Amino acid sequence: MYIKLSCFILLISITSCFHNGDFHNEAHVAEKTKTSPSDVSSIISPNKEREIESGCPINVPCESLHYKCLKCEAMNESCVYGQPTSIKCKPLVSCIGSTDIKKTFTCQYCYQTARWEHECIRKAHCNSVSTPLTYYRTNCTVHDHVICLGRRIFNRNLPCNWTGGHRWSTAMLLSVTLGGFGADRFYLGYWQEGIGKLFSFGGLGVWTIIDFILIAIQYLGPADGSLYI
Repeated sequence: MYIKLSCFILLISITSCFHNGDFHNEAHVAEKTKTSPSDVSSIISPNKEREIESGCPINVPCESLHYKCLKCEAMNESCVYGQPTSIKCKPLVSCIGSTDIKKTFTCQYCYQTARWEHECIRKAHCNSVSTPLTYYRTNCTVHDHVICLGRRIFNRNLPCNWTGGHRWSTAMLLSVTLGGFGADRFYLGYWQEGIGKLFSFGGLGVWTIIDFILIAIQYLGPADGSLYI
């Protein structure tokens, strides 16, 4: 009995020592870093915080910084349209190399940039197969590396050419094999017509042939107004 009690007291003493050592180490780290023990594992360097807040990389070559990370002199709107124009810029964050940066851009307004130089918000609530082709108005934003005159966010009319994921090859295959049961109409989203073809056996074959021709020339498209893939 005495031996068991002695072992139990010894075990408690060893566990207490381990805990005291852990607490001492955590407090020691917190004292060095001037933070509370609970925040020791989540310390972020000041440079990393500035990078997250500004969205600009830190300590990279100054020449590689995008336009939004630079402070450039006022661009002269009297430049010759379509001709190269140079401006002087200064970095907004710490970078490597000379801070006297010279950028060259084509003299044009942001809404005149090429399609690959800006990104537009796509909309999928219009009829892509209508005649004539319909257009919708949306917002476009110039990419960060592009320098241009005027507002970097502008409106533009885009053709309605979205797709809902329907494949023309799949529609053709269904029309050839199961068209008499309305499988092609079901696939394209025409449920009422599909039920009609199913119970009329494809209009005794006539409706099946007509749908095959319409799908083949892509006159009959998805019911949601989108384009085939």
